[in-house]
Amino acid sequence: MKRILSLLIIAGYYLLACQGNTPLPDNRSTQQQTVSNPNQTAGGQNVLSNTNGSIPEVFKQFNASLQIYTEGNFVVIKSNGLPDHKTPYYKDTQWASTMYEAYNGTNARFNLNPNRIASQNLTFKIPVNPVKASNTTATPLGPIGVSLNGVPFFNQYAAQRAPLTNEINSFDQYNGHPQQQGQYHYHVEPTYLTAKKGKDVLLGFLLDGFPVYGPTENGKTVSNSDLDAFHGHSHATKDYPNGIYHYHITSTDPYINGNGFYGSPGTVSQ
Repeated sequence: MKRILSLLIIAGYYLLACQGNTPLPDNRSTQQQTVSNPNQTAGGQNVLSNTNGSIPEVFKQFNASLQIYTEGNFVVIKSNGLPDHKTPYYKDTQWASTMYEAYNGTNARFNLNPNRIASQNLTFKIPVNPVKASNTTATPLGPIGVSLNGVPFFNQYAAQRAPLTNEINSFDQYNGHPQQQGQYHYHVEPTYLTAKKGKDVLLGFLLDGFPVYGPTENGKTVSNSDLDAFHGHSHATKDYPNGIYHYHITSTDPYINGNGFYGSPGTVSQ
């Protein structure tokens, strides 16, 4: 009997120890994951609330599915990169039953590329107080910024900095597609966001901390000729009544950004 009792005590000890070391769903520390929500993203991860009172008010427009906090002179945005809208690129993924939608856009040349969406581990560090850079930095291939739903913005080039001429035909009905590693992204206007929020609103930020606005301004469609070489201009906006430099998305190349970042870029890790 004593031997059985001892074995039960030992088994209970190890059970408690394993429970105590169980990682959080996204392997963040308990200090970072301060608020969880029973709702879930398309990827099934716990939704993290961006309720950190220290983040600038404008960053509270990002989806609550993202973790956002300040770190020194940067706002940190963590995202799994999964679009919160349906797309044909959810086909044959674990989210297909709820998030797959066949192409129903207007491009008669649409051609589904062979890549499928995969969850990412993206961390954007964006300057809180962006300033014009003394030396221009070219935008890289890959993420150059982040939209309000956590999907990355890419620049105006396909692989090897080729024009988007052919790649555009693989953009889904919301103007996004995944690359070879499954990272879904927008090169052009994210039409799901502009349909939901409007075309004259904030849509996200580039890595240099300057905001990205939609394709209209005060009811007028913005053209490339209205913008400088970086694809932006400076004046007051709803979010920045004292004025700020900001980018605009247009319907023609370079779409989001021109000759590099206007400011000094932060970082993105993936």
